[in-house]
Amino acid sequence: MKFISTRDPHHERPVSFFDAVLQGLAPDGGLYMPDTLPVLTEEKLKLLPGLNLSQLAFEMLYPFLENEISASELITICEEVFNFPLPLVRLDENLLSLELFHGPTLAFKDFGARFMARVLSRLAGQRGGEIRVVVATSGDTGSAVAAGFYKVPGIKVFILYPKGRVSPGQQKQLTTWGENITALEIEGSFDDCQRHVKSLLADASLQQQVQLTSANSINLARLLPQMVYYAAAWAQLSQHQIAFSVPSGNFGNLTAGLMAAAMGIPVKHFVAATNVNDVVPQYLHEGIYQPRPSATTLSNAMDVGNPSNFERMLHLFGHQHQRMQQRLSGAGFTDVQTLQAMQQLYGRYGYVADPHGAVGYLGAAQYLNQYPDAQFVFLETAHPAKFPETVNRALGFNPEMPERLQAFLEKKEQQKVLPNEIRKVREVVLMLH
Repeated sequence: MKFISTRDPHHERPVSFFDAVLQGLAPDGGLYMPDTLPVLTEEKLKLLPGLNLSQLAFEMLYPFLENEISASELITICEEVFNFPLPLVRLDENLLSLELFHGPTLAFKDFGARFMARVLSRLAGQRGGEIRVVVATSGDTGSAVAAGFYKVPGIKVFILYPKGRVSPGQQKQLTTWGENITALEIEGSFDDCQRHVKSLLADASLQQQVQLTSANSINLARLLPQMVYYAAAWAQLSQHQIAFSVPSGNFGNLTAGLMAAAMGIPVKHFVAATNVNDVVPQYLHEGIYQPRPSATTLSNAMDVGNPSNFERMLHLFGHQHQRMQQRLSGAGFTDVQTLQAMQQLYGRYGYVADPHGAVGYLGAAQYLNQYPDAQFVFLETAHPAKFPETVNRALGFNPEMPERLQAFLEKKEQQKVLPNEIRKVREVVLMLH
């Protein structure tokens, strides 16, 4: 299989999977996508419910990688990456939470980050030389990437995060690693961090000096593994129709779900649930895409005013608004509604949700009646203990603190504080340390 830029409609510049991963962003500024999406046969779909998570991951991912990674090597990677629980928690007759936070850093991004670390480690070994990874984070991406790449030979990681816009727990998980992980606290927004990462990847003179790629969801190796948990949720509920409400910021998570459905995973409908940074829901309602500066909210990992993966979504639907509308609805919610949702989830079901999962719940609740025959699954993307202040504000108590998160809180931070200037970021990325 080859991979093309979203800005290459005639497939004139296809690249291999490894080249797409190493480049991160296509030279024309587009994002890489498969030139064609493989389709699961009916026979294969019937097999999925009987597989464990790592086996199911192999079946979903091998069609994309079979020309570059052996089956035995991919099986090993999947066994290493997809080795923690993925519970579906039933709250009501047709409402469930898919808990994606049972990995090492208590967030859904553990799946993609761990997979990418293993792919890049093999790539570094094959091609020689050091690979430098730059990543922008509004919360959980950076910690998952840091955990996935920590002490991986031949790789240095630079995590850009917005000053004062991540929770204290998230910041500890970003800034306490050392070794080959450098945390850069940027005096700006997540959109600024993301813009700097894209600028670095598009800098031809920089690319001549270092091998540089990104670990954001703009990178295929981060995106593709996220398809797996949609397939796994369907496999657990395969006797029913299924719909997903996806709390969304940079829209990699939702894009992965849409790709899984395009491969043949039977999904009735998707809901793009956002906070007040609702540029994609507005597009779905009005057909007009208007990026804007991001607003700060309680669901900070979703504070994105110009989501990168929207370009992939347009590509999937041939830039046809009506086609996207048929598959996907959108809804944006305020902080007040988020707190009320957290209270509702606890009051009705005894379920403690984080603010991002609460937004996913609100999206499901808004569209539940339109799909009465479907099992509606909202994605719970991070452990509530990562947001103790918000949980306490909503429920009046702090969530139980997992030991591995408490361990981070006791470590010393070692970030570099930088002005919101690409020149300064570039200097640090070029520095040998």
